[in-house]
Amino acid sequence: MTLLTANALGSLLGNAISTSSMRLGRVVHARIVKTLDSPPPPFLANYLINMYSKLDHPDSARLLLRLTPSRNVVSWTSLVSGLVQNGHFSSALLEFLEMRREGVFPNDFTFPCAFKAAASLRSPVTGKQIHALSVKCGRILDVFVGCSAFDMYCKTKLRGDARKMFDEIPHRNLATWNAFLSNSVTDGRPREAAGAFIEFRKIGGHPNSITFCAFLNACSDGLLLSLGEQLHGLVIRCGFDTDVSVCNGLIDFYGKCNKIHCGETVFAEMGTKNAVSWCSLVAAYVQNHEDEKASLLFLRSRKEIVQTSDFMISSTLSACAGMAGLELGRSVHAHAVKACVESTIFVGSALVDMYGKCGCIEDSEQAFDEMPEKNLVTMNSLIGGYAHQGQVDMALALFDQMAPRGSGPAPNYMTFVSVLSACSRAGDVENGMKIFDSMKSCYGIEPGAEHYSCVVDMLGRAGMVERAYEFIKKMPIQPTISVWGALQNACRMHSKPHLGVLAAENLFKLDPKDSGNHVLLSNTFAAAGRWAEANTVREEMKGVGIKKGTGYSWITVKNQVHTFQAKDISHRMNKEIQTMLSKLRNEMEAAGYKPDLKLSLYDLEEEEKAAELAHHSEKLALAFGLLALPLGVPIRITKNLRICGDCHSFFKFVSGSVKRDIIVRDNNRFHRFVGGTCSCKDYW
Repeated sequence: MTLLTANALGSLLGNAISTSSMRLGRVVHARIVKTLDSPPPPFLANYLINMYSKLDHPDSARLLLRLTPSRNVVSWTSLVSGLVQNGHFSSALLEFLEMRREGVFPNDFTFPCAFKAAASLRSPVTGKQIHALSVKCGRILDVFVGCSAFDMYCKTKLRGDARKMFDEIPHRNLATWNAFLSNSVTDGRPREAAGAFIEFRKIGGHPNSITFCAFLNACSDGLLLSLGEQLHGLVIRCGFDTDVSVCNGLIDFYGKCNKIHCGETVFAEMGTKNAVSWCSLVAAYVQNHEDEKASLLFLRSRKEIVQTSDFMISSTLSACAGMAGLELGRSVHAHAVKACVESTIFVGSALVDMYGKCGCIEDSEQAFDEMPEKNLVTMNSLIGGYAHQGQVDMALALFDQMAPRGSGPAPNYMTFVSVLSACSRAGDVENGMKIFDSMKSCYGIEPGAEHYSCVVDMLGRAGMVERAYEFIKKMPIQPTISVWGALQNACRMHSKPHLGVLAAENLFKLDPKDSGNHVLLSNTFAAAGRWAEANTVREEMKGVGIKKGTGYSWITVKNQVHTFQAKDISHRMNKEIQTMLSKLRNEMEAAGYKPDLKLSLYDLEEEEKAAELAHHSEKLALAFGLLALPLGVPIRITKNLRICGDCHSFFKFVSGSVKRDIIVRDNNRFHRFVGGTCSCKDYW
């Protein structure tokens, strides 16, 4: 048997560490015990301590340390660094303390480990004590020790001490500047990070990929588009445009700054892409409401056999939620189950949100119940699902489970938006006003524009239009487009043209180019029978070049999307659709349905009004769904504008007559028609 020298055995222990092979390490340890005198040479003992601590066998490492008579600072540092590397921060600090009791002084490698342990435990008192010891030992001037102390102060939120520490470091290296940039971004100070980067460049600093990524994160968080575009130029100039991490940061930056086409260009020009690259562009598409592109990119990534992550799946599920893509959402859910990530907090919350926004509240509840861990985002998603369905009782019951009433997380800004929206949908003015009044007094949350908009919408739905206007006049903030829009819609529904004109005037000031505001005012006049004024508004729209957005309804059958416009005759099954519509209209009129002619927005004869209402896009989609979908399958229709009141009434009659569930999504709200009733309390 060949006898190995001590140096060769030490080299083998190094290999065991680099390959994470505990088996090799134990074999070498056995050879040391068998062939060498006890105790082994100090450097081999240190190798063994390092090997056991790095491979997360702390008890074996401690035992070896205690059995080493000539243990020194290297021995102790090997143990402390291994404990920190494996997340045993408290144990690392206890061993650091024991080392000091033995009179061993830490070196330039020990202090950074101790600072990291204190930072990870968010223990500023311990960190300051270690800082004092490093000053006493004369090690604080070392760039690595100083950088570690600075990072500790940043992690423990001692901004003043962190800045002072940074200023006192005599020789700042690249790692120090990177730490400053990264911690400024993490701490929510992107502009400070941008200033530091500029200062770094002024002194002649040469950034690396970490520097560029940190600065791009600062530009993303601060929406610093111009600065980020300049940085992109520097990235190309420095030759980092081929670095995968930097390119991923650029995609994320352009996505958050609403320059998605630039992100697409970066992605297309990348020579090498990793899973993060695909994930970054999917997320960027979702952030910019390009849900269809996000879904197509996800499907493309599956063909390219890109490794799936929980973040990729959660982003794709958000895209499915945004476009009510239930079929794709279910297939992504199946993929999440196959990848064993369906129970993670990100994917679970996205599933709750997706099913809720696709009108499948039972599936949303099931996804919620099956999650082993729930957070505020998860609960907000389910409350939002209840709000979309108008199930105010369920939304309030879940809200009551939150702190301080229940044991769940405390509600935040978005929680109240969802709860107030649920109250609005259900016409529950009493509970809605109580919750709104409690926001600041009980929860310390200042109401924002979204909350005021929900209250105005809620009062308007209940017919309290004048009260809604008085509420707007007393708002402590300037009313936004959504607030005036909610009032104008209430005026249209309850024939209050005088207030509708006032709301429209304010909308025109805030957004004069939005066709929807002009159309809503015209519809308000039309609903009140004031045809001349309605026509005047439409003529004014033509005069300034504002065009009304086309209304579409679409329905998915066998993975194919079928799109309809009002009076559409282009579908290949148009003849069958028209026959079905005539049959439905005759049957519904026999059952008591009467076309609501006042909802025709043009001054026509009654027969012409009835014909116009009969060929709305949602009715065409419904007729096609009844023809193409088998019995027992719900008919799901999505509409880019609001469903009209006449179609709403028509769908209720149809659902009771043909015994089919009909689910219509319009403007991110749901109307579920079952057995002649609708999930919403009243049409809105």
